[in-house]
Amino acid sequence: MSQVTSAKTPIVLVAAVAANGAIGRDNRLLWRLKSDMAHFRATTAGKPLVMGRKTFESFGGKPLPRRLNIVASRQPGLTLPGAVVTGSLEEALAIARAEALRSGADGIAVLGGADIYAQSMALADRLVITHVEASPEADAFFPAIDPAVWMGTELFRTAAGPGDDHAFRVVDYRRTSG
Repeated sequence: MSQVTSAKTPIVLVAAVAANGAIGRDNRLLWRLKSDMAHFRATTAGKPLVMGRKTFESFGGKPLPRRLNIVASRQPGLTLPGAVVTGSLEEALAIARAEALRSGADGIAVLGGADIYAQSMALADRLVITHVEASPEADAFFPAIDPAVWMGTELFRTAAGPGDDHAFRVVDYRRTSG
């Protein structure tokens, strides 16, 4: 897989990741972070969204509003109301690029799960990571963020507020090499 260049639509991986790299368990998020939802919506606003089937199902099987939801699944013949279903990440990204071009979006947001993140890490231009101050048991993990490849800038830090299970900080990583 080749790195996406600036001439192409930027790919940004958006994830909430625990201190131990955990992102989910039994196809569910590991926490509730109400304070992070506005940031998530702002980060993904207007962008086509690429995700796996289980991630789509974790949203209640409903598409996230006002954004094209593209689901990559190995399940032949799968249909999901409100989503475009593809057979591969490559096909999902091709549709997302076409949608970004058509709509004038400034990028493509990849929302997971673990396998989709692992496949798209080498293609990503940015990572927008909510680092959750917890280390829960999990069965799904985000790929390691190599400091030789990624330079992070902390955007903000938040103590656990009403509706938050944990404190967290949000870091915007930019690819520096590889």
